[in-house]
Amino acid sequence: MHTIQTGGTTKVEIYQEILPQIESLIRGEPDLTANLANISAVLKAAFGWLWVGFYLADHNRRELVLGPFQGPLACTRIPYGRGVCGQAWEKGTTIVVEDVNRHPDHIA
Repeated sequence: MHTIQTGGTTKVEIYQEILPQIESLIRGEPDLTANLANISAVLKAAFGWLWVGFYLADHNRRELVLGPFQGPLACTRIPYGRGVCGQAWEKGTTIVVEDVNRHPDHIA
C-alpha cells in the first residue's frame, strides 16, 4: 500500500511532491480505470479536497460519464454544455470557480 506524504505548503510544492508518486503508481499499468482511481486517491489525500475525480467523454451521446472518483456521490451523467464540467468540455478550456455552489448552472 502506498501512503501520500507531503511536506509542501503551497499547491505547487505539493504537486511537485506527488507527481513522482503518481508516475510510479501508473508506470507499467495499462488500465485507464485503475490509473484514474489511484490518481484520484493521491490528489484527495494530498490536498484534502472534498471531491476529486474524472468524467469521461461519451462523444456519441454528447455527455460526460462518471469515472473513478473519491468523495461523496456524484452525477452519473452530465450533458454537453451543462454545469461547470459540461461547459468546460464545450468550451475546450478549464473553468475555475471559487464556489461551485454559486455557479449559475451548478448541477448538484
